[in-house]
Amino acid sequence: MDFDEVLKEVGSFGLYQKVIICSVLLPAALPCAFHAYSQLFIAATPKHWCRVPELEPWTQDYEQLVKNLSIPRNRHGAYAECSMYARNYSDIVRYLEYRPPFDLIRQEAEDLLKLQPESARIVPCQHGWHYDKSIYSSTVVQEWNLVCDRSYLVTLALVIFGVGGLLGNYVFGYLVDMWGRRPSFYAYLLLEIAACAASAFAWNFSVWLALRFVVGLTVPAILASPYVLAIELVGPDRRVFCTIVSNIAYSLGLVVLAGVIYIVRDWRELSLAVSMPLLMLFSCFFLLPESPRWLMAVGQTKRATKILKVMARVNGVRITKDFVERLQHRLVTTKAAETSATTHYGILDLFRGTNMRRKTLIITLIWFANTSVYVGLSYYAPALGGDEIWNFFLAGAVELPTYLLLWPGLSYFGRRWILFISMLVGGVACVATFLFPKITLLLYCVGKMGISSSFVVLPLLASELYPTVVRGLGMSFSSVVAMIGPIVIPIINHMGQQMLALPLIVMGALLIVGGFASLLLPETRNRNLPQTLEEGEAVPLSILLCCCVESANKKSRPGNRPRVIPEAAAAAVYHRVESRSSGPASCKVVCSICKKEMRTL
Repeated sequence: MDFDEVLKEVGSFGLYQKVIICSVLLPAALPCAFHAYSQLFIAATPKHWCRVPELEPWTQDYEQLVKNLSIPRNRHGAYAECSMYARNYSDIVRYLEYRPPFDLIRQEAEDLLKLQPESARIVPCQHGWHYDKSIYSSTVVQEWNLVCDRSYLVTLALVIFGVGGLLGNYVFGYLVDMWGRRPSFYAYLLLEIAACAASAFAWNFSVWLALRFVVGLTVPAILASPYVLAIELVGPDRRVFCTIVSNIAYSLGLVVLAGVIYIVRDWRELSLAVSMPLLMLFSCFFLLPESPRWLMAVGQTKRATKILKVMARVNGVRITKDFVERLQHRLVTTKAAETSATTHYGILDLFRGTNMRRKTLIITLIWFANTSVYVGLSYYAPALGGDEIWNFFLAGAVELPTYLLLWPGLSYFGRRWILFISMLVGGVACVATFLFPKITLLLYCVGKMGISSSFVVLPLLASELYPTVVRGLGMSFSSVVAMIGPIVIPIINHMGQQMLALPLIVMGALLIVGGFASLLLPETRNRNLPQTLEEGEAVPLSILLCCCVESANKKSRPGNRPRVIPEAAAAAVYHRVESRSSGPASCKVVCSICKKEMRTL
């Protein structure tokens, strides 16, 4: 059954869809933006230096003096963060007690250093650390001293967060297709808010890490459910609109998060600030409908019809009395829709057909590259130097101009070429930072714009290629595999502390490979969504244009004449036809040009 034709009768993009998208689905992007990146600042590592108990009384008023007395400098002239001088600080203290403040400031410990041996021994910090609180009043790192030989725990926390996202996506893929779009979204939202708020009261690092794992379970899935629901409520010509505004909302969420962090600098208060306000989304619980497209796909005709009637009434469309009968008749005449209510789909269904298997693998590869690079560049923003909060704000704000170009581009040029160009430009910009280190910030912004563009196009293209009965499962499978990237990327960024360009080179190479892989996928602009696995299998890869291409080429093979692809082949459409034989019912995929049978399903 072609649900897009049904949707036209009740209004494919009327007042009903606009109210749902603007009042519910756009604010639903905030939880993902808030919780995905607030950990960068909750566990931020401020400047720090070794604490010397004997010099503690002078630390607040004469910080420079204390550093000169106790902290060595590295080869760049900066104070060491994990080592100190092994001096007789008791003698130094006795000298300091009889010096007036003006002399202490003027001398800056020069006379005192002469009293000590020139080759003072350097040892690791013995009594903890002092932290620079000019940016953050308190972070997880300060509270539990996650610096120096324990600094790997900050990276481990991001890795655990990524593992949670991987597992959460796996479970979410089943829930969204089994429970529906609305119940699964609110279940994950409640879990996310509760876990993030509870982490504000963690009493040790292990408890906090466990709660962040729970938050990680929900973050990727939170954004997927409203997005899938949005594109299933509108017609094919409005999917670009839903994709663009969804990503605009997400980018605005990053900008708003930067503002929240600018105001709230304590990690416990920040955990509450990014979680508790999201409870307001539950006020829309009864306003947000279930996807009628999903309801029809699983055979719940009555619920779908009720929602469609409300949609028609709000959109100002009068439906005839026989609308319900015609809707049910369409459902009955489609055998796949008849049996879908009792059929449970799994991951293996994505790989049973040749075309579906190829598309699933290619989409997953591109999704892995996009997720890895997008998360990696967002994590990389504080390493650019300068104000970390400003860098993060810039990383979110730079995404917004790209959507102004994508909006008409996706409508006129399609999905595939936009995806390829975006990934290629972003990848080249990231790799170029190795050759032009003086303009790293500029190239970073170009790379962020490229990956932001491709991240807009990819979910749209994937949702239009996966059939309705496995759309949530397919997108979840691809994003689950892609979540391996956020697990590995923090480790690569950590390794790049000695070579800042290394993470950008790795991420750029990933984007370039994924960009060329996107050329294999078919174009989906202005085409109806496939409902069943058979309809999804009937859409070939772009390099497998049509079965009649091969036969046409064979006819022109004699001699050395060049192989020409007929123009009609580029517009080939594959249809499902039912076999009328007396044997078991079967479904054949037939080319609309040469009428050749491609496959029996």
